[in-house]
Amino acid sequence: MLHTVNKSPFSSSSLENCLELAKSGDAILLYEDGVLGAQAGNKSETLIQSATSKFSVYALEEDLSARGIQNLISGIKTISYDGFVDLVAEHKVVPWL
Repeated sequence: MLHTVNKSPFSSSSLENCLELAKSGDAILLYEDGVLGAQAGNKSETLIQSATSKFSVYALEEDLSARGIQNLISGIKTISYDGFVDLVAEHKVVPWL
């Protein structure tokens, strides 16, 4: 299962809800404003760092760059649009809107 989160953890509970309901082995992709949750030092860092031991957590490179985010939480992998397409092709997608 691929869970996609595009809302900022500062204005939505989508990321937190996703992490509570995802199952071990699922993949989580942060994109658009969802990548704000990937930045080291934010309020969600402990929660997300813990999640990286249960899930593959990805952040879309282009959205990180557009928001000037360079320092990521340990364990988050960056992925390009091509990688995003590969993930979607490999998994059933659950969008967290």
